[in-house]
Amino acid sequence: MKKIFLMISGLAFMALLKAQSTPDQLFGDLFVDVQMQKVFPDGKTFVDCIPKREPKAILSEYKKTKTTPGFSLEKFVKDNFDIPAAPQLNYVQQEKDITAHIKNLWTVLKREPDVKKEGSSLLPLPHPYIVPGGRFREVYYWDSYFTMLGLKESGEIETIHQMVKNFAYLINTYGHIPNGNRTYYLTRSQPPFFAMMVQLLADVKGKEIYAAFLPAMEKEYQYWMEGSEKLKPGAANKRVVKLDDGAILNRYWDDATIPRQESYREDVETAEKAAKAFLATATFKNANQAEKAADAKKIEIYQHLRAGAASGWDFSSRWFRDPNDISTIETAFYAPVDLNCLLYEIESIIRLAYVQKQAKTPTEIADKSAMAAKYESLAKARKKAIEQYCWNESKGMYADYHFINKKVSDAITLAGMYPLFLKISDKQRAARQVEIANKELLKDGGFSTTTFNTKQQWDAPNGWAPLQWVSIRALQNYYFTDEAKLAAIKWLKLNKDVYGRTGKLMEKYNVFNTQLDAGGGEYPSQDGFGWTNGVFLALSQFIEQ
Repeated sequence: MKKIFLMISGLAFMALLKAQSTPDQLFGDLFVDVQMQKVFPDGKTFVDCIPKREPKAILSEYKKTKTTPGFSLEKFVKDNFDIPAAPQLNYVQQEKDITAHIKNLWTVLKREPDVKKEGSSLLPLPHPYIVPGGRFREVYYWDSYFTMLGLKESGEIETIHQMVKNFAYLINTYGHIPNGNRTYYLTRSQPPFFAMMVQLLADVKGKEIYAAFLPAMEKEYQYWMEGSEKLKPGAANKRVVKLDDGAILNRYWDDATIPRQESYREDVETAEKAAKAFLATATFKNANQAEKAADAKKIEIYQHLRAGAASGWDFSSRWFRDPNDISTIETAFYAPVDLNCLLYEIESIIRLAYVQKQAKTPTEIADKSAMAAKYESLAKARKKAIEQYCWNESKGMYADYHFINKKVSDAITLAGMYPLFLKISDKQRAARQVEIANKELLKDGGFSTTTFNTKQQWDAPNGWAPLQWVSIRALQNYYFTDEAKLAAIKWLKLNKDVYGRTGKLMEKYNVFNTQLDAGGGEYPSQDGFGWTNGVFLALSQFIEQ
């Protein structure tokens, strides 16, 4: 299985990069030196810079001048690149009422259609869109669904439609929706919410929306399922895992085998730590063999880190062998419960789209019926696999399945609420899952992401807007109405209290101690903030019902 894990589609990866050059390709040694010498505190800053002249000319000058006396790398970068602007001050409170503030923020966070600039990592989009805020200067995939919840409450339906069209454009152009519209994100996607975005839009604008975006939904589904038909039992390839009994599940995956460009230094350091620990426990015939083994270990770690970024949970003890050590990360060895629930929902929504599709001729009617039956069958098979492999009977909860160790995880996380969020669970298992979530994860400010406090941002004590929505809707779906409202009230109060203290809506929150800021991760907590704004408005509407 590990040999299969290390195989990637080099041709597909190179085709993407050939079409869209990434910062490391454009700037070579300059890119590495800027990132490793930490010219900017945040590794994302340089990869978002825009060169003031032709990249080849900048790189050529760098090679000629970098060894000259008095050379300053920081000055060279500032002379040759436009640096991204600092976060906007107008994220900060201008209004006493938080709802009015959020509605006004949509115009602050809105971006008009992009114009391509030479050397920029931005992938231009043809329609307006909403960015999260702060360091996140581009559209993000799964963020956008939760942002759309608030746009709907604000009556910004046309903005939702434009964003859905942008995502369809990305699917049709690149074969999938990247993590974000940047060249360095092209090798991975994120939790697949596109079909749910289409459903959200269709609920407002009518069922013809399903027909308009059905081809894009199917194309994205094919991306996630690529290679599944030829996969042998017990094998994994890209985003697909086929278990020993033939059941098909999916995993998070990134096609690249190098450090993430936006977190280059951090990934290099993590991989080196993992390789050092590996060498300390293994024996080799000679130094050359040891070096090759260390290099292979680093590649494996880079892929696990990248898969963690694809999961949206970058990073969490959920993916670690040792909860306190990111160098033990194993993301791509898991069939995650949340991802597979989302794939189930895609299959179900595509089935619905075919059911509602207009058909006139006998051939069209037969094709429509056959395709609806196909996706219904796929959804049923996935539901069965989720219930079989992602249920931890001894703990009474849903969790990720480690397909290398052939064991369901014991980690208690909010990912376990997805089978309830998407109505996959039966009543008995749902009740046990709710008991675990309320006992172990519900705190003064809402739901904690996990039970471990590891200084990773997707762990305790942090709570995140998208997971509050997932968990609260999960409770509501199984008629735990009082529990759902209590959790919503806790989260909304925390948002309001922090807004009152700081004038900001934040990316994440400390749900254990509501007087302290959230922390952890590779960058400072950001404000703005797209999905927090969206979930706040949607939960406020839920409380009022």
